[in-house]
Amino acid sequence: MPQETVSLVGRTVSASRRGDHFRDVLIVAGAILMAATLYLVFFYAPTDANLGVSQRIFYFHVPVAILSLLSVVVVAVASGIHLFGKGERSDAAAYASAEVGFVFCTIAIVTGAIWAKPVWGVWWTWDPKLTLTLVLWFIYAAYLMLRAFGPKGSQGARYGAVLALIGAIDAPIIYYAAELWRSTHPNLVIGPAAESDALDPMMLVTVLVSLVAFVVLFVYLIIERYSLKKAETDVDEIFQYAA
Repeated sequence: MPQETVSLVGRTVSASRRGDHFRDVLIVAGAILMAATLYLVFFYAPTDANLGVSQRIFYFHVPVAILSLLSVVVVAVASGIHLFGKGERSDAAAYASAEVGFVFCTIAIVTGAIWAKPVWGVWWTWDPKLTLTLVLWFIYAAYLMLRAFGPKGSQGARYGAVLALIGAIDAPIIYYAAELWRSTHPNLVIGPAAESDALDPMMLVTVLVSLVAFVVLFVYLIIERYSLKKAETDVDEIFQYAA
């Protein structure tokens, strides 16, 4: 076996071992935070006077929606680093973030529809915020399909970066959509544009704990997908060296 192959195998195994401890910490922290979130959602947070019990899905919908917006920005930044720095790690990070972002965006749309039915009487309405979120979902889907079935190497990364940039532009527009247009969607409750008294204090505590829990899950999933993507790249390189 060539020396380059042995060295690459050694680096791959070493990197995997270094990441195991951090992943274990994330698993434990995530489990504790998720348990705390479930307790707060069902036993601590008050029932909304207008929306009733259906409002409790809000504590899951908001975190995944926020992280689906953050994720596409991560994809765009990582793609830019890859294009200008030629780093394979940043490309793997972009791909991993896109996969996780796609899942979170899907969950956000589904939970939003479940919440909308008892409140609006319909599963879906072409509200600006919802429509732009659906556009983001298609951007994620197009990115993943392009990277899976489109041109390989730097060309595929360039095309993917363009899609990621469009998604990154879409993300802040989604965030402010309810403020920019007349919308049936609730106003912002978290972030720089949210009103200070938008939520009952107990509700605010609950949604913030839920957000932290989902952030931990988000980071864990990206690390796992990144590790797998990097391992796939390393295996390809090993076969190239061994050939």
